[in-house]
Amino acid sequence: MEYSPIYQNLHVVSSSTSKNKLFVFCIMLSLWMYMIYCCVGYCSTMPSIMVSSANSKHSQHAQVEPNKTQTRFQNQVNVDSDTQEDFLDPLFGVSSRDLLNNENDLDSRGEDWDEIQNEQRTFDDNVMSNLLNESGPAESKKLPQAIIIGVKKGGTRALLEFLRVHPDIRAVGAEPHFFDRNYDKGLAWYRDLMPVTLEGQITMEKTPSYYVTKDVPARIHTMSPDTSLVVVVRDPVTRAISDYTQTRSKKPDIPSFESLVFKNSTMGLIDTAWSAVQIGMYAKHLERWLQYFPMDQLLFVSGERLISDPAGEMARVQDFLGLRRVVTDKHFHFNPAKGFPCLKRPEGNSKPHCLGKTKGRTHPNIDPEVVQRLREFYKPFNRRFYQMTGHDFGWD
Repeated sequence: MEYSPIYQNLHVVSSSTSKNKLFVFCIMLSLWMYMIYCCVGYCSTMPSIMVSSANSKHSQHAQVEPNKTQTRFQNQVNVDSDTQEDFLDPLFGVSSRDLLNNENDLDSRGEDWDEIQNEQRTFDDNVMSNLLNESGPAESKKLPQAIIIGVKKGGTRALLEFLRVHPDIRAVGAEPHFFDRNYDKGLAWYRDLMPVTLEGQITMEKTPSYYVTKDVPARIHTMSPDTSLVVVVRDPVTRAISDYTQTRSKKPDIPSFESLVFKNSTMGLIDTAWSAVQIGMYAKHLERWLQYFPMDQLLFVSGERLISDPAGEMARVQDFLGLRRVVTDKHFHFNPAKGFPCLKRPEGNSKPHCLGKTKGRTHPNIDPEVVQRLREFYKPFNRRFYQMTGHDFGWD
């Protein structure tokens, strides 16, 4: 049979058409697979709503994988606020004796948890607008330029809350405990805990145990020798009793203050290994800080004046940080029931915001002779502290 050229042409055309259809089908299949892949990848990077655990007992163990635009306080910050870790102080040569035994301060942790949840709800309108409009820098989290380093039961929480009213301050609500407990996690981890800031805003954090922990001054200096340091100090006798009161609220069966404060009650020797006593020896701790930072980089805030004249003390803090005096007497309302000032908005009729129930506890009655003996013990430390800081705090 003769091979027809017409049949040959038809065969070529048919074969070519089949190949073209197969080629188009492969391209379309590839495009669909690519689109599905992109959709899945996009969904996985979409911000998710952060939901706090309803069970506070397990919230500290929750592991959440947040998006970069979310705050990471819940799973990255140690929120055991106002606890004191045992430390070895070369100035004393002994380890501090702490009745908490490094347990979490659950009462204060709950307060910090409230602060964290409130911060997530409000999240700062300016920063959120900046993120949504993508008008700000790609990396806007900074290491803190200022840190409240102490002291425990001195008034650090009040100062932090007063400062957070200022529009040029962005601060972590909970205590990171980076330089004393989490230093091995690195500066990148620490930076990631910080809030998003705009140009011109100061990033801050507060961890009261920094002031009395021996390795912290060198570590902060390594991060930045220009860091501004704020220390809230209080009458060391009152501070020690407040410290004991907090401990007793969690361990009602602990020994009396009188029995703990003495190493030898017969001879009247004060037990300087007890952290409640040791923290109040402010001059000894300050000597270590002055090995790394000049005095003009430290501001000592009076815990008593934060109560009696919060606006005046805040003026000093704002000047020290190079801020406008935005937080003034218009922001404060004294609460006689609590015994300390509450925050209010200068305009509007909103209810003043007071610190949590863990603040303003009633102190137990302490034997006046024990109180007097403790005052005598602190006198040389106080006088040395007044000389070093150039300020008489009037505790004697």
